[in-house]
Amino acid sequence: MDIKEIQSLIKFVAKSGASEVKLETDDIKITIRTGDGYSRGETTVVQQIPVAAAQPIAQPVAPVEAAKAETPAAESAADDSKYVTIKSPIIGTFYRKPSPDKPTFVDVGDTIGQGDVLCVIEAMKLFNDIESEISGKVVKILVEDSSPVEFDQPLFLVDPS
Repeated sequence: MDIKEIQSLIKFVAKSGASEVKLETDDIKITIRTGDGYSRGETTVVQQIPVAAAQPIAQPVAPVEAAKAETPAAESAADDSKYVTIKSPIIGTFYRKPSPDKPTFVDVGDTIGQGDVLCVIEAMKLFNDIESEISGKVVKILVEDSSPVEFDQPLFLVDPS
């Protein structure tokens, strides 16, 4: 695994919202930890596993600074308090469309009702419809299409009024 593949993996984990990912192969062991809102970015540790009698080699990668500034995050959190957050009930891959050639289930500004399908989450080759539990207007979509999501990860902000 070269440095470009490692950097690509770091970017993928950062976008996914996962807090920690461990990857272990025959000759390399990688642990990537992303920070929550209070820490300062990501920490990546790359360690060579000894092949024979060689000493283990640890290659720490410099921490990547968080792209978000704290002040705008605090302001948006205050604005978002009046909205209802719809969270992922499962771990999987988030899709906004039922298939690549179909339109999205919902867009920002759409009015939704209880039971409307908002997205699909693929888990172990099974596609699960995620339905709305409330009625309202979609204010924000918090996840990119075709990206991995964790359990209880926020997906949508809905204005119930």
